[in-house]
Amino acid sequence: MNRRVQIILIVALLVAIVSGYIVWNVLGSTMAEAHKATPKGVIAAAQDIKVGTVLSDTDLTTIQVVGTLPQGAILDKKNVIGRGVISDLYQGEPILENRLAAPGTGGGLPTLIPAGMRACAVKVDEVVGVSGFATPGMFVDVLISGTPPGTVNPTEGTEVRTLLQNLKVLSAGTEIQKDPKGEAKPVQVVNLLVNPDQAQILSLASSQTHIQLVLRNPLDTQIAQVAGNDLGNLYKDPNAKPKPPQPVAVHKTVKKQAAESYNVEVLQGTTESVEKFNAPEGKQ
Repeated sequence: MNRRVQIILIVALLVAIVSGYIVWNVLGSTMAEAHKATPKGVIAAAQDIKVGTVLSDTDLTTIQVVGTLPQGAILDKKNVIGRGVISDLYQGEPILENRLAAPGTGGGLPTLIPAGMRACAVKVDEVVGVSGFATPGMFVDVLISGTPPGTVNPTEGTEVRTLLQNLKVLSAGTEIQKDPKGEAKPVQVVNLLVNPDQAQILSLASSQTHIQLVLRNPLDTQIAQVAGNDLGNLYKDPNAKPKPPQPVAVHKTVKKQAAESYNVEVLQGTTESVEKFNAPEGKQ
C-alpha cells in the first residue's frame, strides 16, 4: 500500500477516536447532571378549579419538577391561598402567576374585568342559557329586534340589526327575578365584557328591544359591515322581476285668462270722459 495512503488513514482514525472521546465526555457530563438535579416542589391544583374560585389550602397540592421550572411557577402556598382564579385550572396543573388575580382582590367576577372595561349582564332565552354555547371565554355578537321610533304601522316596522360585535363572555348562569305577577322565576343571564360606551348602548337595548346572542369563531375578530333587515324583506320573492315603473298622472293647471276690456269715450257737452267696460265672458 502506498505510504501516503497509510498516513492519511492513520490520521483519519486518530481524528475519529478523539471526536468520539469528546462526544462521550459531553454526553456523560450532561447525563450526570440530570441524575444529580434536585427536584423542586411546585404548587399545583389538587382538583379541577373553576374560574372565580378563591383558593384555599384544600385546593392545593405540591408536585415535583425536575429541570427548568415553568415561568411564573409558585413554590410557596402562602403566595397562593386567598387569591382568585381568573381561568380554569385542572387537577395536577402547576399554578402560575398569570392564572391568578392580584393579591387582595378576592375572587368572583370582578377579578376577570380588566382596567377600563365593564361587565354588563344581558338576559337571554333558555336556548342560549341551557344549551350552554354562551360559556365563559366564548365570543358573541349582539343582535336587537324591535320597532324603530316613529314607525307608523308597528306590525310592518319590525327590524333587526347587529348592535355590537366580538364581545367576550365572562360568565353565564341563572338569576332569580320577579315576573309581572310578583312571582319569582329563574332567568338566564350572560355577562359580557364591554367598554363604558358599549355598556350604555347595551343597557338601553336591554330595556327597549329583544336581544339575541349569536356565537362567533374566537379567531375571527373582524368587524363586519352588516346592513339591517326588516320584516317585509323576509317575504320578498328573490326570483321576482322588478315591476316596471307606473306612469304618473300629471295634472296641469290652466291659468284663466284675464277678461278682455274696452274703453268708451263719453261726451257730455263740453266735458269728455273715458269709461272702461269688461267684455262679456267668452266674447272676443
